[in-house]
Amino acid sequence: MKNKISLLLSSLFVLFLFTGCEDDSEIFTVAETSPINLAELAISDIQLDAVNTNNPAVTFSWTVADYGQPAAERYDLELSSDNAFTNPIVASSIVGNNSITLSVGELNSAAGNAGLPPFVSSTIYARVISSLGTQNGLPVASNVISFQVTPFFNYPFMDFFLVGNATAADWNNNNNNPALFRDGDNPNLYTYTGFFNPGQFKVLEIKGLWQPQWGTNDGSSIDVNPGDTSDPNTFPNNGSDISAAGFYTFTINFSSNNFSFAAFDTTGATDYTSIEVQGSATSTIALTRLSASDSHVWFANNVTLTTGDVAFVTNTGDSWGSDSSFSGKATNGGANVPVIVGDEYDIWFNDLTGDYILIPLNL
Repeated sequence: MKNKISLLLSSLFVLFLFTGCEDDSEIFTVAETSPINLAELAISDIQLDAVNTNNPAVTFSWTVADYGQPAAERYDLELSSDNAFTNPIVASSIVGNNSITLSVGELNSAAGNAGLPPFVSSTIYARVISSLGTQNGLPVASNVISFQVTPFFNYPFMDFFLVGNATAADWNNNNNNPALFRDGDNPNLYTYTGFFNPGQFKVLEIKGLWQPQWGTNDGSSIDVNPGDTSDPNTFPNNGSDISAAGFYTFTINFSSNNFSFAAFDTTGATDYTSIEVQGSATSTIALTRLSASDSHVWFANNVTLTTGDVAFVTNTGDSWGSDSSFSGKATNGGANVPVIVGDEYDIWFNDLTGDYILIPLNL
């Protein structure tokens, strides 16, 4: 009897294996869609107004992609300054719909990011990339359309300032606080080379306000109070003082969230007696030393610059410049600094490093 029962159970188990493993699932097959058709715009020349940035500027619409199965298609609206889409930017994305409306502010930002100059009517090119899923599977580009757009200026950078008893501003958040110098190629990298007293300092984003405020809580990475948390400890080392007065270079990287603070050797540095800003963007502007101690950092506040260019000219006849607008590293005999938009500016220049920054006050 035991053998019969065992044989019966074994037979049932084998039957279960064969029937339980049967695959009756359906196989869905998708195929690459034919290119969708992006419709021409009803308006061919768009002038953007900085006053009404939330108003709708333009609507793009296109035919629906067909991948052979019901699916949530993704559409990326790309804009470019050239018909080859050498460096396209994604102005907006949408899933399951075949139209996108950009506001005035969104189209202005997209045009600026695509490289179009402000206050000039330029041709911009648009296309839509259709794809499937979060991995953008089977992407297909639509036809390309073009139109004219006149952007207003959109200042894309952040500016930062020193505060603390190690600096010329002391613990006053609105005392001509020295500006950090933004790298001309990496907008997240800032440096300041100058004289520091024994003491501590922090970094502010807006003169006159204590937040956002940057410091360090571990001596190597940066921490921030954007306005709703506790303040971080001070630089250079989690609340400890700079041990000796002297020239140092402070570097802070807002993308990697780290910083460094190291001594700077001024041996052989030229002590200029005067530096002026000269060029087609302004009449001559005399710069002022930050302080008797920090004598290699120069500034001018609230000065008018028009579209054109400027150079930093010393009392020895040296002319320092670079082809990078707003900020960069000037060299003696370099190109004049382009001023691409007229405004009131604060100007900072460091004759030890050639670093400069032009900070617009109304953009």
